Amino acid sequence: MADCSLCRCPWPGSDPLYVAYHDEEWGTPVRDDGKLFEFLLLEGAQAGLSWITILRRREEYRRAFDGFDPEKIARYDERKIAVLLGDSGIVRNRRKIEGAVNNARAYLRLRESMGSLSSFLWGFVDGQPVINRWKSIEEIPAVTPLAEKISKAMKREGFVFFGPVIAYAHMQATGLVNDHLLSCFRHPEAGG
Repeated sequence: MADCSLCRCPWPGSDPLYVAYHDEEWGTPVRDDGKLFEFLLLEGAQAGLSWITILRRREEYRRAFDGFDPEKIARYDERKIAVLLGDSGIVRNRRKIEGAVNNARAYLRLRESMGSLSSFLWGFVDGQPVINRWKSIEEIPAVTPLAEKISKAMKREGFVFFGPVIAYAHMQATGLVNDHLLSCFRHPEAGG
């Protein structure tokens, strides 16, 4: 039997950035509101694109969106949106940029009314990651009933670009669900 101390999920392939993301971030439970908000904006930008496209531009997004500071983003006006539309470091899509501004405002309202995005999201899983036991990548769903429920709740709170597929990707990225394969060395570390 082969040594699988460093067996990993197959989806990152051999891309060093993707491998590092898989090995160090994906599936790790995130409870920090700032980090959850960052993933929320990045996943909104990713809609219809591959995640690696956004991951490669992550630092540019941090720069362009003021370090993902929701108070600053919520104040973006048409002039700032025009600047962002001219920024070649990010995906220049008006709806996605306006969606990020909208989501910053929704985030601030949610934080004011419910305390934190973290407590809101983690409340759907009783504070503990959902531990899946997938043996193959083909078993992992693109969406689940829980993702649909979270998506609807986020939309009620005023968030956009957070449909069920993005909701599930957010859950996977931030560790609300552990979708590392059983054979992956990260499965136990990520709450398995």
